[in-house]
Amino acid sequence: MKTEHIDRIIEANPNLANSREVLDSMQEGTYCIHRSWGFGKISGFSEERGMLLIDFEDGDRKGHAMDPVFCIDKLEVLPESHVLTRHRTNPEEVEKEAKKDPVSLIMGILALCDNECSTAREIEGTLSYLFGATKAKKWWANTKKLLVKDPRVAVPPKKNEPYVLRDEPVNPEQEILQDFFEERRSKEKILLAEKLFDLSAEKEDLKDDLPRVLEELTTTIIEARKLNQSERLYGVWVRNNLARDVEEDVEKIEPTSASIIKDSEGNLPELAEQLPSKFHQRFLDLITRVYSDDWKQIILERLLPHCTTKFSGESAHFLLDQGDEKLLLKSLVRWLDEQTIKGPVLLWILKFRKLAKFEEFLQPLFTPRLLSSVFSAIDHEALQNASTRRIPLAEVLSEDKTLIPDVLAKADLETAQDLVQALLLNPGFDDLSKRSLLARFIKLFPEVQELVDGSGESSSGSSTEVGVSDTLIVSKDSLDQRLTDLETITNEKIPENSVAIETAREHGDLRENAEYHMAKDEQKVLLARQAELQADLARAQSTDFSDAPSDSVGIGTIVNLVDQSSGEAQTYSILGAWDSDPDNSVLSYETPLGQKLLGKKVGEEVLTDIDGVSHSWRVEGLSRWVDRN
Repeated sequence: MKTEHIDRIIEANPNLANSREVLDSMQEGTYCIHRSWGFGKISGFSEERGMLLIDFEDGDRKGHAMDPVFCIDKLEVLPESHVLTRHRTNPEEVEKEAKKDPVSLIMGILALCDNECSTAREIEGTLSYLFGATKAKKWWANTKKLLVKDPRVAVPPKKNEPYVLRDEPVNPEQEILQDFFEERRSKEKILLAEKLFDLSAEKEDLKDDLPRVLEELTTTIIEARKLNQSERLYGVWVRNNLARDVEEDVEKIEPTSASIIKDSEGNLPELAEQLPSKFHQRFLDLITRVYSDDWKQIILERLLPHCTTKFSGESAHFLLDQGDEKLLLKSLVRWLDEQTIKGPVLLWILKFRKLAKFEEFLQPLFTPRLLSSVFSAIDHEALQNASTRRIPLAEVLSEDKTLIPDVLAKADLETAQDLVQALLLNPGFDDLSKRSLLARFIKLFPEVQELVDGSGESSSGSSTEVGVSDTLIVSKDSLDQRLTDLETITNEKIPENSVAIETAREHGDLRENAEYHMAKDEQKVLLARQAELQADLARAQSTDFSDAPSDSVGIGTIVNLVDQSSGEAQTYSILGAWDSDPDNSVLSYETPLGQKLLGKKVGEEVLTDIDGVSHSWRVEGLSRWVDRN
């Protein structure tokens, strides 16, 4: 903006005099961040409208007009030294810095923040604009480990506290050591002790203080009333890691890990569940030492079946690594036969079935009994929890497109019908997922369609049947397209519209707020389309048209017609409800002509009335659409 434009803005609103510096920074070519619309670049200024023009990188917001007054509080204008500005002007340089000296890059970000500090969330937001969300997450996870060891940056003990750029470097070991001795909360004291262990392999700077650290840590483990047994075991392992650095015999320092296991003998599953996942392997190793004679039985009967997926999977991997494949498989088969196998174990089986390491081992389990157990576990979880809670087992089953065909490869019709019945009655799936799963059954066993629609009649038969049925017969391609449309509206367009409404609301008076009213109108359209798609999909039945009749017109028939008056010939393909393409002579069976043609045979006539002109068409030939090539 030119000086005269800024002068006029301040003249109209004298309270903005203190914001002149911010307004001065809103110049063409300057990069900026809007909290809702993301990263952008000021591309110009419309003198006629008195509006800034901004090209935002996300969405279709090129040349987006914004009131400079509104931008004072909502837009962060970035200086030339900002890492995002540098990246857009010289990406190679920033990428090189990020790779070779990531800590310096973070320090550069902190240096431009208020008070030279910023929370992890704020840093992650900047990095996502820099690298993209996925790469930023991985890069930040690695860089945080480096920051812990760097004396130039103060790393916060809690996630919501800021990283601070230090005036003077401070040895991180000594800083954490001081925090450890000052900390009175038992859980936090154990975490600080673990940080001490992670900081340095040699720990030369800590040698003199380690005996005191061990003493205080042991006292905490014994006396702290708020620690449960898993936290005590965790504390013992941290203490033992440090004790080995001063060559202490950890088996002689009470409490030992073995003593805690013995004290928790009646509640081993809960103890295992509460441990951090990085200690699962260590816990299983401990079980083998404490129960040297019957550890296999303990893992198989007390731990693996009664823990969450992560620990159940770790237990299975542990037994396999110990060479106990046959013992594990025998137990899994028995649980399936008895229908006592639990959801976490089933989830592990489904998740790892395609991994080369487990594929051959798990193959014997993939029988109809497995699918029956999966349905039962999903049903149980749905009844035990709120309906809004996601069920991972149901999600994995829905996403794995080959599982049902694999399981039913050697099944008979009666078994398939039983499984379909179980699926129809299962409360753990939403309607769309259930219909998708049912389609996989129908493809393998067309006869189960009768269970789905409650009718013994073919869905592609006469026009009478079609006319009274509420079912929509659709092609697989058109069904997939509708599902994609619904997913896009639900997961992308509606959330984006909600953000736009809230952003527009911030502009002030809603009566004169054009952006707000436009966003609200768009909301009505999106919600109406979402409801329409949901209703249509609830009625949809997918087909590949392979069951189309060959002696009469059905859904999936190519029909050759001749006008009895003019002799004009016309060919139509009668396909699904959502397949109409008149330009290519494709008609939905629901069109007036499609309805009249259904059930007709060669030689029969059809009367039409188009724009008041009657035509008599004779069916000259029929063929099946699936046989067209």
